[in-house]
Amino acid sequence: MSNKRVVITGMGVISSVGNDVPTFWKNLLDGVCGIDYITEFDTGNLPVKIAGKIKDFDAEKYGMDKPFVRKQDLFTQYGMAAAYQAMEDSGLHTDGDDKNIDPFRLGVYVGSGIGGFEVQYRETAKMIEDPSGQWISPLFIPTMISNIAAGHIAIKHNAQGPCLDIVTACATSSHCLGEAFRAIRHGYADAIITGGCENATIPLGLAGFANAKALSRAEDPKYASLPFNKNRQGFVMGDGAGILILEELEHAKARGAHIYGEMVGYGNTCDAYHATAPRPDGSTQAKCISLALEEAGFDKSKDNLYINAHGTGTHLNDVAETTAYKIALGDFAYKAHISSIKSMTGHMFGAAGAAEAIATILALKNGIIPPTINLDTPDPECDLDYTPNVAVKSDITLGISDSLGFGGHDACVAFRRYGD
Repeated sequence: MSNKRVVITGMGVISSVGNDVPTFWKNLLDGVCGIDYITEFDTGNLPVKIAGKIKDFDAEKYGMDKPFVRKQDLFTQYGMAAAYQAMEDSGLHTDGDDKNIDPFRLGVYVGSGIGGFEVQYRETAKMIEDPSGQWISPLFIPTMISNIAAGHIAIKHNAQGPCLDIVTACATSSHCLGEAFRAIRHGYADAIITGGCENATIPLGLAGFANAKALSRAEDPKYASLPFNKNRQGFVMGDGAGILILEELEHAKARGAHIYGEMVGYGNTCDAYHATAPRPDGSTQAKCISLALEEAGFDKSKDNLYINAHGTGTHLNDVAETTAYKIALGDFAYKAHISSIKSMTGHMFGAAGAAEAIATILALKNGIIPPTINLDTPDPECDLDYTPNVAVKSDITLGISDSLGFGGHDACVAFRRYGD
């Protein structure tokens, strides 16, 4: 089976630092922190009161009508909004006079780590109050299941090809990208709408993660998400969506598409170690990174490497991830540019990998490394170049983004500038 080349022809994002790609990218470069006090619900009795919530979101702006919006959990709305942006950006159409792709050759690989968490929380409360279940919404199941965002995106864009919802916790959307890459590479689709979406910052989510000792209890929202910082206390929850259009190169060229970059590698391993903690010796994470680098044709003598780190701001993650980079790269790890945009966006769970892939692609395209903000006291165990506080210009030739999910799920995706 021949290996086809896969390029990126559209991108869309909903995040705490911007609800479109240009705003998202500018704010990342400017070091703008999207984390703030939660105002959407009462946090008075909750142990955590901050998150990277979405601001000024108007679903109707992205092709959703009011009846649809009333029925859907926000995770689906965020996914639909980012997909709308990405498809508009790509110029792909499955019908009408400007049809330029066979509907059966357009797929959707969009996942969510948790799915309709808010709907599930609300309907469960009804059931507890009245065990007869008579007040449970008939739409409960089709708005709660995590694959429904992918389904609605396919309906909206008439994508009749392969449609999958991959669920691997915090690695969800990186795995969606990787599997979409393979599907196009091996000829199963001409283009795939891929990424992830999440809306987990609800009272139950905050309580669950906080009681698991995973969340930062910092009171200052602007100094709370601190990847690779000795002062870190845990990660900060964030919501949103990231969607990319992956397309077979010749198909993209034939229709004159704008090409952001080329996807060139994918690694997928499992820690097989613990339900929530990463394997501390970094070996399985390193293997995942090495697989992506190998497929990307990484050359230490020629490549200038950028790594968009998982970088959650937990001690276990940051140290294990640093160790993994040293295993995978050897001494070259000290030459790589590395940063974590979670310092600004918070942890977007199932959407994180795709949003971070967008940042990686734009870093390659523009030759600028987004910073890890608030990195004022580096952890001595994390002694690599984590691009502290300010963006850095660099002519990088290869960019990778790695994601590590609960359950030990490891994913790494690799990109190059198109034409290099």
